[in-house]
Amino acid sequence: MTLSTEQRRRLAADLFNRVWTLLGTPDRSPEQDDELIHTAHASRYHWGKVGTAANLGRGEWQISRVYATLGRPEPSLYHARRCLIYIESGVGTEEWDLPFAYEALARAHAVAGESFESRRFEQLAREAAEGITDPESSDMLLADLETLPGR
Repeated sequence: MTLSTEQRRRLAADLFNRVWTLLGTPDRSPEQDDELIHTAHASRYHWGKVGTAANLGRGEWQISRVYATLGRPEPSLYHARRCLIYIESGVGTEEWDLPFAYEALARAHAVAGESFESRRFEQLAREAAEGITDPESSDMLLADLETLPGR
């Protein structure tokens, strides 16, 4: 089956939103954890076909978050680094993308037990957050930083 650009965008967004539902599910089963991983990767795959660098970076950010939540530091770090690469390109990004890329790196390093690097990226995220003019985005970032492992 061939998907149109709009169908792919919708599918990518729906999968992205499904990940948040799964992340918010208390006491997920191993099967739901598997679904979480596969859904995040599927969303990123479809964004890779139709999205901007910003969409790709946000997809990598979400995958990193999934692996951090599951306590898997190596893939979390890999995808957080990929996120930063896409976001640093600046193509289609918003003022909040870079601080969230730093948040992903802070979280991934925390899960890896690398507290120095985690604190370094947390500080970068907080500094970059000062440039966010939208209060809702700023509040969301600061709330996420408060949930970093080891706090």
